Amino acid sequence: MKVLVINCGSSSLKYQLIDSDSEEVIAKGLCERITIEGSMLTHQVPGKDKVEVKSPMPDHKAAVSMVLDMLTSSEHGVISDLSEIGAVGHRVVHGGEKFAKSVVIDDDVIKAIAECNDLAPLHNPANLIGIEACKACMPNVPMVAVFDTAFHQTMPKKAYLYGLPYEYYEDYKVRRYGFHGTSHSFVSKRCIELLNLDPKNSKVIVCHLGNGASISAVLNGESVDTSMGLTPLEGLIMGTRSGDIDPAIMEFLANKLNVGIPEIMNILNKKSGVAGLSKIGSDFRDLGAAADNGDELAITTLDTYSYRVAKYIGAYAAAMNGVDAICFTAGIGENNTTVRNKVSEYLGYLGVVMDESKRDFRGEEGELTAPDSKVKVMLIPTNEELAIARETVALV
Repeated sequence: MKVLVINCGSSSLKYQLIDSDSEEVIAKGLCERITIEGSMLTHQVPGKDKVEVKSPMPDHKAAVSMVLDMLTSSEHGVISDLSEIGAVGHRVVHGGEKFAKSVVIDDDVIKAIAECNDLAPLHNPANLIGIEACKACMPNVPMVAVFDTAFHQTMPKKAYLYGLPYEYYEDYKVRRYGFHGTSHSFVSKRCIELLNLDPKNSKVIVCHLGNGASISAVLNGESVDTSMGLTPLEGLIMGTRSGDIDPAIMEFLANKLNVGIPEIMNILNKKSGVAGLSKIGSDFRDLGAAADNGDELAITTLDTYSYRVAKYIGAYAAAMNGVDAICFTAGIGENNTTVRNKVSEYLGYLGVVMDESKRDFRGEEGELTAPDSKVKVMLIPTNEELAIARETVALV
């Protein structure tokens, strides 16, 4: 079966067409600046040059139509007819407590996703637009919603409740939800497979380190804690997000800057993290280059970032009363050796012994620890699109 995987943002649409039998990517691409002047579709077939098409995309339906036209085009296409697409898998950011697993999309599911819009106002409405656009273009093709939050719905109450009046949870569902669940699920399963661990007797910590970053504790194959919270703002220092702070800082800064909560939230989400701390930006390549040139603030930022990651690893090793393996994944986890090596320096107390010959290892699946290491450290590239395709095939 050929599965089309769709990931809609507010002004973007990423896609992959995957052969579910071989699990190979047939084609992939990105629509940018949807509803904005300068819209562009970038399409790539493995082994061929990228194709870029600049064309107005007044809405997501127009973007989906362009994608389908590209997939079936005589010059750049990979299928002869839309009937070759057996199903569509949609990434949906927030499923609240309503969805603990992926589901086939129907009217009730669409309504339930919309009811979670307050919990993810920047993401869920865009995800719904993508779903509706695909339904309009491919009305008879089955579609599946795969939720970022679903994998973490196995967390116990002691892990997801906040120290707030309980009625806020009862009335408004204020609790820890966690995100990047598709990635945490994929990487933890792959780690268990690679190390031949017993899925029902395993302790894995997954460090998903990208521009957005989160860590999860996966006990016996199930998420029992994760660093992101009600929103993706909590937890690690990220590209532009602050991560954990003293909540009183919000009032302190609001008074000092004479601004309201919306501007404070904008600061915490878009002007903080390594970008705000370093005064350089959120690209770790720029940060690393500055650190190599002796920029003290860049060095301090990398140290602070790595320290926060190490603290969460320690917390989750305690939460699971031990750990078998620690996995690094996503853009920074897979490729930034400076961060990975800085984090690893904190792990000696767990019996971690790094393989010095792999300090510069990046981008490929493999073990980073020496044979005598009590806890294994793994690099496992994430593949959320493949995970979504697998979930989709399983349901349809």
